[in-house]
Amino acid sequence: MNRLFTRLLSAVAVVGLTAVAPVAPASAEDINIIVVSHGQASDPFWSVVKNGVAQAGTDMNVAVDYRAPETFDMVAMAQLIDAAVNQEPHGLIVSIPDADALGDSIRKAVSAGIPVISMNSGSDVSASLGAALHVGQEEYDAGKKAGEELAAMGGKTGLCVNHEVGNVSLDQRCEGFSEGFGGSVTILPTTNDPGEILSKVKAAIASDGDIDTIMALGASLAGEPVVQAVKDSGMIGKINVATFDLSANFLQSVADGEAAFAIDQQQYLQGYLPVVFLANHARYGLMPGGNVPSGPNLITKDKAAQVVDLSAKGIR
Repeated sequence: MNRLFTRLLSAVAVVGLTAVAPVAPASAEDINIIVVSHGQASDPFWSVVKNGVAQAGTDMNVAVDYRAPETFDMVAMAQLIDAAVNQEPHGLIVSIPDADALGDSIRKAVSAGIPVISMNSGSDVSASLGAALHVGQEEYDAGKKAGEELAAMGGKTGLCVNHEVGNVSLDQRCEGFSEGFGGSVTILPTTNDPGEILSKVKAAIASDGDIDTIMALGASLAGEPVVQAVKDSGMIGKINVATFDLSANFLQSVADGEAAFAIDQQQYLQGYLPVVFLANHARYGLMPGGNVPSGPNLITKDKAAQVVDLSAKGIR
């Protein structure tokens, strides 16, 4: 009987260890999460996303790896996702600026049993591609809200500066802005070169004296040169300028009355929260039951000064 009892205890111990061990990793190396975005960490906006990823990795004690193509390149991004899948991480975080180009790669990850969370862009296609949830803002709705606000300020003739044509999220921002604004809106396509944006916006202002509103789609790359273009044209106070996202310099322009507002989608949370969710999923099988909206929040003159410092620190 003693031998039988000893064997039973041993068997119970083995079963107990088998059931518990997977949910109690000993170190960060036990859980590996890969992030593949379309935005380079050198971009001021995406550097904040990466800061969120890194902080979540530290807070959750997991290994994180942020990857992005050198330019806005969907072929290269799909290849990065495929490479990540081959490494069999415990979780994959992706932005989805172009579902047609990235869909097959994301589906491969899901088919391989890798939990996927999308962030920043792709809220409208995330679920159909198999992602567990999306962390970000509804870009069309955010653009519409901005357009309505600028129309309420008296705007009738608008310009939407699109610095990354083909990025579905940015296209949706312009579409939403046009819908909410209700007046005449011209889409001004540019690259993400601030110098080009400055010159093109100055040319547009010079050629159309009716422009009273300009919507930029990114604070550092586009919003700041748009404000400068309005200054150079002597139109401060006559043209309302707003932008998506934040930068310390643009927020200062808002605080100084040179710009109307910035739309904060809290991209730090877009990097931070998916890592937290995937770490808890790897450890405990937990996952939120739906998408998490990180924005939009309008940062107007009364709030701008409070946010400048956090923006300079790479958090807002």
